[in-house]
Amino acid sequence: MITPAKRLDTVQEYYFSRKGKEVAKMNAEGKDIISLAIGSPDMPPSQQTIDTLCSEAQNPNAHGYQPTVGIPELRGAMSRFYKRWYDVDLDPATEIQPLIGSKEGILHVTLAFVNPGEKVLVPNPGYPTYTSLSNLLGADIVNYNLLPDQQWQPDFEQLEQLVSQNEANIANGQAEPPFKLLWINYPNMPTGAKAQRQTYERIVAFAQRHNLVVVNDNPYSFILNQGEKLSILQIPGAKDCCIEFNSMSKSHNMPGWRVGMLATNAQFVQWILKVKSNIDSGTFRAMQLAAAQAYDNTEDWHQQANITTYANRRAMAEEIMTLLGCEYDKEQVGMFLWGRIPEHYENVEELTERVLHEARVFITPGFIFGSNGSRYVRISLCAKDDKFAEALKRVKSVFAR
Repeated sequence: MITPAKRLDTVQEYYFSRKGKEVAKMNAEGKDIISLAIGSPDMPPSQQTIDTLCSEAQNPNAHGYQPTVGIPELRGAMSRFYKRWYDVDLDPATEIQPLIGSKEGILHVTLAFVNPGEKVLVPNPGYPTYTSLSNLLGADIVNYNLLPDQQWQPDFEQLEQLVSQNEANIANGQAEPPFKLLWINYPNMPTGAKAQRQTYERIVAFAQRHNLVVVNDNPYSFILNQGEKLSILQIPGAKDCCIEFNSMSKSHNMPGWRVGMLATNAQFVQWILKVKSNIDSGTFRAMQLAAAQAYDNTEDWHQQANITTYANRRAMAEEIMTLLGCEYDKEQVGMFLWGRIPEHYENVEELTERVLHEARVFITPGFIFGSNGSRYVRISLCAKDDKFAEALKRVKSVFAR
């Protein structure tokens, strides 16, 4: 009898893949479900980005294999982007690695730094892929809390206790695997919590004390975030122990292009490249050149694409949250709205399933991000204004009776 690898027992099919089949079936039955669930930007990249792709794709010499390290034009654009928006200096030749989106970066970084059985710190709530890929690779996942009374910033007292106790056990001769990675994600998904310089400073100091590698997943700093753009690499000494992901999916309306990057010190880049170069080849040259063009988008483009458009939708999302009786923080940033459900619901799916089947609107239950999200829902802002208005109308017809 043929059986799958045991590692498949550690994961389930991704929630949106599984639930998407149900929604597709409902649509096939003519129910016309409006999805406010997935964070897939529905607007196009800048026109210059598209024009560059089309033009470069006409080059008959542009269709061969490309270097895994990325072409110099793309790495140079990534370096300029970090200097322009974050005031972080990166050597484009040695301190940047282009990625086929941040999700593959999670795989490559874990393979490069974590042996099977070693410990990885994952936020609760947090992006599900931090957990699923760690499980597939045999890491020991240890969750740490993000809580609303701490503005969804890391619980440093808990982190210190977890890691210090582990170090004490090892020092006392116990066969205890060490902690190797700490995942953070600011501006935060799913909670919308803003990045805070103080948090970054404490995270870097914590990593230096305990010889950990920190990975900050930073794709949301342009979405409804009109303040200073923060990067953990702004903190002195961060580059020695931190890796930062950035993605063009959200900030440049390019989710299907699968272009992202990581930035860190040259040694870390080389270790990660050793993994990546054995798994994939470089991205299509025309796409890399188009991505390089996108990194030079004007501030006006970002204002319109990442602030004005989402602000209009955010107002409607807040109306939906209010109709559902949910509490939410108006200071959230990013392309989602995160709200706590009323106490009279036994569980979050009691609400989200009613919204789906009665209002025909698909929103996300927070439990998929961890136990600390079990009393929350998330609304994506990635739907056209007319669809959002219709979703609001449908929810109002059911919940404003």
